[in-house]
Amino acid sequence: MLFASAVSRELHAAEAGRALGESIQGVLGDGPVDLACLFFSSHYADRTKELSLAVREALNPRVLIGCTGEGIIADAEEIERAGAVALWAARLTTALMTPFRLSGGQEDQGFMLSGWPDEISRLHDSPTLLLLGDPFSTPMDDVLSRIESYCPGSTAIGGMAGGGRDMGENRLLLDADVHDEGVVGVAISGPVAIRSVVSQGCRPIGERYVVTKAERNVIHELGGVSALERLQGMFESLTSHERELAQNALHIGIVMDEQRNRFERGDFLVRNLIGADRTSGSVAIGDVISEGQTIQFHVRDAQSASEDLHLMLAADKAKYRKPPLGALLFSCCGRGRGLFGRPHHDVTVLRERTGDIAIAGFFAQGEIGPVGGTNFLHGYTASVALFSEPGD
Repeated sequence: MLFASAVSRELHAAEAGRALGESIQGVLGDGPVDLACLFFSSHYADRTKELSLAVREALNPRVLIGCTGEGIIADAEEIERAGAVALWAARLTTALMTPFRLSGGQEDQGFMLSGWPDEISRLHDSPTLLLLGDPFSTPMDDVLSRIESYCPGSTAIGGMAGGGRDMGENRLLLDADVHDEGVVGVAISGPVAIRSVVSQGCRPIGERYVVTKAERNVIHELGGVSALERLQGMFESLTSHERELAQNALHIGIVMDEQRNRFERGDFLVRNLIGADRTSGSVAIGDVISEGQTIQFHVRDAQSASEDLHLMLAADKAKYRKPPLGALLFSCCGRGRGLFGRPHHDVTVLRERTGDIAIAGFFAQGEIGPVGGTNFLHGYTASVALFSEPGD
C-alpha cells in the first residue's frame, strides 16, 4: 500500500486540481489510485466540478470523495482562514470499496434513510465507513443509528462539511457528482487495517456517580441525590483554576463500558451540559441518558485537549505493532488556533506520534468516530483514521 498527500493555495480550481494530481502522481507513480479524498475551502464551492474534473483527469481514482471545510489540513499545515485545497490518495491493492450517497428525513413512520447499498450489509467483515455529511440537511445521529441497524459492528469515521453558513452552501463530492445536502461516503474492507483515534479533548474532574433518576436528556438524581446538588458539591471541591474552567467549559462524560474495573480517558462519551433547573435540582445534557449509567463531570481547555490527543495516539502506538502509513484527520472548527493559541496543533501532534506519513483532512462542523464500540457525532473533537497494513 502507498499513500500520498498534497496541498495547493492556487485559487484557480482547474490549475489547483492539476497541480495536486501531478504532486500525488510523483509519489505514487503510474500505478492505480484506489481512493482519493479532496478537501477544499469555501473559496472553491462554486467551482467544485472544475476542481474534481482536474483531479479525476490526472489520477483516475476508483473512488473520489470530498467536501468543503472550515479550514484545510494537509501535510504539516492547518490552513484556517485562507483558500486552500488538499488531496489525499491511497493505493489499497485489493481492498474492497463501495461508494454511496445517503439522504434521509423524518416521515410519518420515523426517520427514513435512502441510498444505503445492500452489498455493504452482506460483507463478511465489518467495514470501515468514511462519512462526509452536510450539517444543515443531515440529522447525523439518526443516520448513524440507522447505519448500525443495517451494518452492525461497522466503524464510522469522518466529519461534517463546513464553510457554508446556510442550507445549500456546503459541497459534498462523490466521483463526478457534486451535492449540497445529505451524506457521501465509502465502505472499505479487505486487506487493509483502519484504526480510529477519537480525542474528545476533555479530562474528568470530581467523583463518578450512577444516574439513579433520569428522563431522556435530563438527569434528576445522581446516587440518590439531586443532580444539581452533586454538581454544586463537585464545584466546591475544585481548585480555583478548575473552577474557572468549569464555569466556562463544563461537560458530562458518560461511561460507555460499565464492565471495566477503572475508567480513563477514552472510556467516556463527552456531551455538553446545557442547563440546570434550581427548582427541581435537575440538569440537562446534550444526549439521552438512562438510569444505571455512570457519569463524571469533565472540563475542556487547551492543555487538556493537547494532552488527550497525545495520550490517545500514544495508546494506539502501544497497542498496535503495524505503524500507520497514512491518516485522515477531522478536527473540530472550535479547535485550531482559536483553542490552542497557535496554528497547526492537531496535525503537528499527529505527525509527532505517527512520523512522516501522508495526512490530510479538514476543520469540521461535527466529527464522526466511535467511542466504546459505538459510532457518534462529536463536537470539539479530533477524529483520526489511521491506515496500516492488515494485522496487529
